[in-house]
Amino acid sequence: MKLNEYRIMWVLVFFDLPTESATERKIAAKFRKEIMRDGFTMFQFSIYLRHCPSRENADVHIKRVKNLLPEKGHIGIMCVTDKQFGMMELFYGKKQAAKEEPMQQLELF
Repeated sequence: MKLNEYRIMWVLVFFDLPTESATERKIAAKFRKEIMRDGFTMFQFSIYLRHCPSRENADVHIKRVKNLLPEKGHIGIMCVTDKQFGMMELFYGKKQAAKEEPMQQLELF
């Protein structure tokens, strides 16, 4: 199936984990490191995202994140299409960030 901006997905993981004790900080750091090991990159301090070529692939990564969930804290997982993600407006203070040109996708037969 051909990749397109409606089939390609972005998985966002956003979280607020307790960090008051040394143990809680260790658990929070481990969660961040594990999702990064699965290909997520930091978008903001507690928002990580991952590009996935399909909903099926996104479901695999969502399942992995669910297996890593710590006992405490608030975690959200959201999927958006590449089209929706591309409509996001980003700002640095009141100045709008320049839109990055989309990367070219190599298609193999």
